Order: sequence, then structure tokens, then C-alpha cells
Amino acid sequence: MIAGDSKKKRRARTDVYVFVGLSLISFSALFFSARSFVTNFKDAGLSMYSGLRESVHGLTSLVSRTILSVWELAKLREEYNELTARVIRYEQLERTAADIRQENNRLREQLGFSQILSYRHVAAEIIGTEPDNLFSAFVINRGKKDGIDNNMPVIAYQGGVETLVGKVIQAAQYESMVMPLYDSSSYISSRLNDSRVEGIVEGQGSHNAPLLMRFVRKRGREEEIKIGEAVITSGLGGVFPRGIIIGRVSRVLYQDNDTSIEIELESQTDFSRLEYVFVIDAGSRTPVEQAGYFPAEGLPPGGGLTGGGGSP
Repeated sequence: MIAGDSKKKRRARTDVYVFVGLSLISFSALFFSARSFVTNFKDAGLSMYSGLRESVHGLTSLVSRTILSVWELAKLREEYNELTARVIRYEQLERTAADIRQENNRLREQLGFSQILSYRHVAAEIIGTEPDNLFSAFVINRGKKDGIDNNMPVIAYQGGVETLVGKVIQAAQYESMVMPLYDSSSYISSRLNDSRVEGIVEGQGSHNAPLLMRFVRKRGREEEIKIGEAVITSGLGGVFPRGIIIGRVSRVLYQDNDTSIEIELESQTDFSRLEYVFVIDAGSRTPVEQAGYFPAEGLPPGGGLTGGGGSP
């Protein structure tokens, strides 16, 4: 009886021990299991926050880089436009410098001719045309105050040759009108430089049309006329001094029934490039310094008027 009660008590204590042990094990397992869950929850939240932060950072970086790229692009475009404008200005300056060099060379050439020209003269620049005269006449920037008067001869210097341009038909105080030799009302006493045949050179109204030398007597002289021979002023009539080259023979026109022949001339003066001219006093042959004339500002060495006066 006593032995049975002792056995029951030991079993009860054992059950208590087992229960307490199992309880401790269960609480321990539950504790560690709950801690791991909290830890995993924190890690998950931290991971989500980190991903969101990276996304926001990437988006803001993308936006800032885009804005910076647009600003840099606008800046580059502005610099490109500025550099382009600068290049254009440099090209314009280079062209202007080249034009100035060419102009200086032309003026230096004209000045050299002016200094050796033995007639009293006034250098002038062509500044316009006269529309009332079908653009045949042109205007120069010198007038009576410079000593210019009506019927004074006008010459030019082109390609190293002194050439005839025309004569003054109207002199105003500060400007003058010049009738070129190709005008249809222009008549110039002339002769061929080699064969010495004389005639009258007439214009045909346009600088593109050939000049016409008329009233050239035949008398066996037509075979002496050569293509390319120079035609010069004869000095007859008192308007133009002799020896100024008018043009060169381009064609001889024969008429069997006429006692004279006609000769077409190509003008020695290139009117399409004519800028500067010299108005001369045909009655003078004194040096420039004694005559009281001075070369015009910035103005041209040549033919019959710069020394002996051409062929007799």
C-alpha cells in the first residue's frame, strides 16, 4: 500500500517535470520563432524602403540629368550660333580686306599714270549714269570748281594703256556729264596707227556694239589695213589731242560701188569695268605741278599723252 503510494507520487513528479520541460521547450521555440518573424518583417520593410529610395533617387537623377542635358544643349547651340556668326564676320572681313587690297592696287596704278600725264588734268570717279540719255552718258564727281569745262576730252588708263573714253558735254559746279565715244552722236577724227589712213569714228549707241570708222578712202590702201591694228585720234578738230588710242580693227567692210570703206573697231576701253577717268585740258602740255593741278585723292602709266603724244 505504501509502496503503491510512493510509486504514484514519483509518477506525478515525473509528469510535472515532463510538463515543465515541455512547457519550457515550447516557450523557447515560440520565443525564437516570434523573434525570427519580427526580424524578417523588419528586413522586408527595410528592403522595401531601400528599393523605394533607390527608385526615387534614380528618378530624380534622371530628371536632373535631363534638365542638365537640355541646358547644356541650349548652351552649346548658343555657342554654335555665336561661333557661326563670328566665322561669317571673319569671312566678311577677309573679303573686305581683299577688296581693299584690289582697290588700293587700282588706285596706285591710276596714281602712277596721273603723275606722268603731261597734260593738265583732273582725276574723277564715275558716280552714275544719265537715264534721260538712254544710259549712254555717265556722271563724274568733278565739275567747274575743279577746272572742268564743256568739250574737254576724257581718257582712262586700263591694262597699261591710255585709252579714249569720250568728252564732257555738260559741266556743273560739282559734277559733270560725259558722253562716251560709243554714243550715236559721237564723232572723232581718227587715223590708223600703222597705215596712217584717216577717217571718222562714230558710235552705235551701245558699248557692246563695235565702233564704226567711216569715210576711209580706198585708193589701194585697203590691203594695208590689218586686223588688230590700232586706231588713234588724229588731233584734227581741236577737241581731242592726237595719239590717244580709240580701238583696234576687228573687220573691214568693203562696198564695190563706194569710194570709201568702213572699218569696225573694238573699243580699247572696257566700259563695263570703268571706274576712274581723267579729264584733260587738250590745250595745255605743261607739267602737273606748273599747272597747279594735283592728282586726285587715291587716284593712275600710259600712251600718247604721257610724253611724246603718240605718233605724228
